[in-house]
Amino acid sequence: MNDYQVSRTGYYGEFGGAFIPEMLYANIKELQDSYLDMLEDPGFRETYLDLLRDYSGRPTPLFFAKRLSGQYRTNIYLKREDLNHTGAHKINNAIGQALLAKKLGKRRIVAETGAGQHGVATATVCALMDMKCTVYMGAEDIKRQKPNVGRMKMLGAKVIPVYQGNQTLKDAVNEAMRDWISHPAETHYLLGSVVGPHPYPDLVTRLQAIISEELKGQMKEKTGSEDPGTIIACVGGGSNAAGIFYHYLDHPHVRLIGAEAAGKGIHTNKTAATLLTGRPGVLHGSFSSVMQDDDGQITEPYSISAGLDYPGIGPLHAHLHQTGRAEYYAVTDDEALDAALNLSRKEGIIPALESAHALALLDKLDFPPDEHVVINLSGRGDKDLQTLLQHLENEPD
Repeated sequence: MNDYQVSRTGYYGEFGGAFIPEMLYANIKELQDSYLDMLEDPGFRETYLDLLRDYSGRPTPLFFAKRLSGQYRTNIYLKREDLNHTGAHKINNAIGQALLAKKLGKRRIVAETGAGQHGVATATVCALMDMKCTVYMGAEDIKRQKPNVGRMKMLGAKVIPVYQGNQTLKDAVNEAMRDWISHPAETHYLLGSVVGPHPYPDLVTRLQAIISEELKGQMKEKTGSEDPGTIIACVGGGSNAAGIFYHYLDHPHVRLIGAEAAGKGIHTNKTAATLLTGRPGVLHGSFSSVMQDDDGQITEPYSISAGLDYPGIGPLHAHLHQTGRAEYYAVTDDEALDAALNLSRKEGIIPALESAHALALLDKLDFPPDEHVVINLSGRGDKDLQTLLQHLENEPD
């Protein structure tokens, strides 16, 4: 995967790097120098995989969605990351980074969260590993994700509301980074997506790659080939997509598709479709595609989905988009809501609004009848139930 692996200096093509304040240099350098050795250490690997199996419940199933397949006249499979402990793919990364933090001698974890799933996963592993946990969350996201806020507090995490900016994910990342700068010695920043300064994009990708690692064996068992025809995943920062794409990056015959959050539409100022509306720039320590105005100021994103409400994207995805290795399409709020309702009615699975953006692409793209299409169902919809029920009430009789 030489074309798509991160370089020694932390770049995917022209995107990536580590643009950091001096106060964080020692922490970032420590991570850069040690993360690969720690990930490849047999003892670490054994502990990590044991926890994924016995604590999180992996492997997650690959489910053939028969009624959905009939509706779209192709073969649709769902990679059930929603069945992980805590309800999303986020636990894969949280377990791995918490183990790394302990090996580095850190006793305190700080994290950001938007939809709350990363915050819950982080609070969960901190409870498991007896580590102090502080989670920053935009005040707007706290209002729309109350169940997850309650779960974090139940698990012993300190949840700090952020009132700056749009009071969403971008602003939570800002505050988490400020906290880390103020407490660099004892704290590890458990970043939740494939964004931020090197080595975070590669570190999180490698921890989420358990998804595509499992998928290869599951596809072989169900279809006779490790390779599906198409893989679809939602993309905010892009961790679930990076994880399910990873082992197929150098398989050019496998079509890779990401679904961005269009919000009210990419031609409005109410969108979070970074690749389709942004320009190259630096955000949160990384050079990638960023939503910004003519003066280079970050513009406020919008999505009904708190986990996709981010004005940047991981540098791997910016590279995949630029090279054409992956395709990215925008999905509006209404399209995602309709897709969530459709999956609920067709298969008895209520998806997270993030995952519903990936499902919505089934209405936008055509696939051959013999195609094997895998959709990464990155999370479950418990946290979005209030929003989904409001949409249901507005549905015509």
